[in-house]
Amino acid sequence: MTHYDLLILGSGSGNSLITPYWDDKKVAIVDGGIFGGTCLNVGCIPTKMFVYPAQLADSVDEAARLGVDLEFKGARWGEIRERIFGRIDFISDAGRKYRDSELENVDLYAEFATFTSPKSMVTASGKEITADKVVIAAGSRAVLPDIPGIDLPQVHTSDTIMRVDFPQRVVVVGSGFIAAEFANIFHSLGAKVTQLSRSGELLRTHDPLVSERFTAEASKRWNVLHATPTAVESATDGGVVVRYENPDQGGTEAGEIAADVVLVATGRVSNVDRLDPQPAGFDVADGILSVDEFQRVLSNGQPLDGVFALGDVSNTYQLKHVANREARVVIHNLEHPEDLRATDHRAVPSAVFTHPQVASVGLTEPQARELAEREGWAEDELAIAVQEYGSTAYGWAMEDQTGFVKLLARKSTGEILGAHLMGHEASNLIQPLVQAMQFGTDAHTLARAPYWIHPALMEVVENALLSLGTKDSGTL
Repeated sequence: MTHYDLLILGSGSGNSLITPYWDDKKVAIVDGGIFGGTCLNVGCIPTKMFVYPAQLADSVDEAARLGVDLEFKGARWGEIRERIFGRIDFISDAGRKYRDSELENVDLYAEFATFTSPKSMVTASGKEITADKVVIAAGSRAVLPDIPGIDLPQVHTSDTIMRVDFPQRVVVVGSGFIAAEFANIFHSLGAKVTQLSRSGELLRTHDPLVSERFTAEASKRWNVLHATPTAVESATDGGVVVRYENPDQGGTEAGEIAADVVLVATGRVSNVDRLDPQPAGFDVADGILSVDEFQRVLSNGQPLDGVFALGDVSNTYQLKHVANREARVVIHNLEHPEDLRATDHRAVPSAVFTHPQVASVGLTEPQARELAEREGWAEDELAIAVQEYGSTAYGWAMEDQTGFVKLLARKSTGEILGAHLMGHEASNLIQPLVQAMQFGTDAHTLARAPYWIHPALMEVVENALLSLGTKDSGTL
């Protein structure tokens, strides 16, 4: 049995916990996956490195609408892939080598492990590890539907799809942000894409207006089917056939699609179940490890001293910037147990890097209406504004026909309850709204106190704020 001052389970955001504070202490990192975690290796970073070339390919149609003739001659997928993973793999390998070989006070266990008590684990090879303090940052994993053929080599998740040779025919199963981003990447770079959505709607957890408009735009670009896969079968040409049921108009219509590869993007689940949390007495609710506001793991509703968790294993956001924020909180709380800090989850934004981009923060319209009803607000207390990109000068210059900003606020106070954007650079345009929600800046002040550069596209946010109504003046 080997004892440590700190045991970290996971090498993604958990890797950042090893500050100079631990230089004279013994630290263990346990991770049976790829060093560096999901974001670096199979998530945010490599996907966005594919998104940008796809965005360049998409510019051909937009340019033609504005009188500029461009030509898309194809994508050198192999070069793109090697450029991306030549960098990603180097960073992962270098990080692993640094922790494993170059730091004398750090031991890396490159294997999976399970808990035997709150502060002890046994690795897959039988090594027993204990520690004074433990941080669980074990992340999440993709889930696969239980259908025949799901284990065929042509079926991928986001963990493996980026390493394939370029497929001419792609079936994407799922309707969330991972499915949307990859459908866009493959379509933009020249593949024939079919996306199967069980509900028929894409991005359905977003505000209804986003889901409705994005589904309409995506359907113009690739084939979107209201369908559920029932089986994947090998085909004689080396590809597969995806069989599906289409629950439409009250009936069930069977069909099939030929594909070179299938991407299954139907969600991710916390890895807590793989850690055997029962012997440790950890509380688990809805498949998520339970923590308090200080990121301390709970047991029978009470925080365990010196046991913390962060990231996808213990939250439902499944966002790297949330894991990083929680990691900074845990860093402080590990080093200053007498002065604990809480994680602030008040205004967590997210973005979908498709074409067009989608970004959101706060409540959707149904959630805001539910809040208004629960709190007994007056009928007209909820203010809603929708501002089209094309209503601003820069939107005119772009001849934009799809982008919009939707804001929800409380009329009497100007409190911004939610913001939902779809269109060019939505992931950047939303930031002033995130900051306003975080710092309690009301819509009236945000619209009028700072200057908004004319004729920047950001004016669409300003105009959306100005068009929100109040009881006193009619507009904020």
